[in-house]
Amino acid sequence: MPDKDFGDLRIHYLDEGDPAGAPVVFAHALGSDLRIWDAVIPLLPQGLRLVRYDLRGHGQSTVPEPPYAMGALIRDAERLMDALALHEAVFVGCSLGGMIAQGLAVKRLDLIRGLVLCGTAAKIATAEIWQDRIDQVRSYGLESLADATMQRWFPPAVRAAPKGQLWRERFVAGDPEGYAGCAAALAGTDFYTPTSGLTLPTLAIAGTEDGTTPPDLVRETAALIKGSRFQMIRGAGHVTAIDKPAETAAAITAFLEQIGHV
Repeated sequence: MPDKDFGDLRIHYLDEGDPAGAPVVFAHALGSDLRIWDAVIPLLPQGLRLVRYDLRGHGQSTVPEPPYAMGALIRDAERLMDALALHEAVFVGCSLGGMIAQGLAVKRLDLIRGLVLCGTAAKIATAEIWQDRIDQVRSYGLESLADATMQRWFPPAVRAAPKGQLWRERFVAGDPEGYAGCAAALAGTDFYTPTSGLTLPTLAIAGTEDGTTPPDLVRETAALIKGSRFQMIRGAGHVTAIDKPAETAAAITAFLEQIGHV
C-alpha cells in the first residue's frame, strides 16, 4: 500500500485496476477511511484505474495539527492527483469526500471529468453542531460520538449486523485530532454559491434512511449543478458504499457508462 510524502503531509492511497485505464478517484467520509469502498471496488467494470486514499487525519495518512481548512483538504486531493497524473478523472466522494469533490471541481476542473456525490451536500449541518462534536471528542474521545454517528450512518438492521459493529470499532479506533481537524473544515464550509456555478456530468446518490444528509438535501445540492442527476437507494443509510455496495456500484457503473468513461 503506497504513500505520497508531500513534506507537510503523507497521504496513504491504493492504486488498483488498470494503470492505463480511465481514472476514478474515491474520497471517504469523516471518521472512516478508504476501506468504505472495499465492497464497491470489485463490482466496478474492468479496465478502470481506481484510486482511493485516506484523508488527512484518517486511516494511515498523517495527522497534522488541527484545525484543518476545507481548502487544505481540497489541496491534498489536488496534489495527490497531480502526483499520480490523474487527469480527466471521475471523482467519487462520500459525505466529507463529496464536499472535497465539489471544491476540487470548482478549483481544478482540468482534473475532473465528472462527479459522483454520495450522501453529501453543499453545506452539512451547522458550525455550532460541528463545534459541539469537536468539544465532545476532545473531552471524551471518539467513543462518546460512536453510537450517535452510527445511528446517522446506518439503518438499525445494519448497525446490529457484524459490518455495522465493525465500522463502529473502526470509528472509535480513529484519531480524535484528525476527526476534530476535519470537523472544523466542515464547520467552515458553505459551497452553495461555488457549486451552483458548476457544469459537468454529476450523479448524486442518497440513501433513503440517511440521518446526516437526507435525500431532499442531496437532491437540493444536485440541482445546483448543471448536468446532474439524482438517484435514491432504498433502505440505505448515509454510507451507501458499506450497507448497499451492490446498488452503489451499479449506480456508479451506469453513470460511467453514460458519460463514456469505461
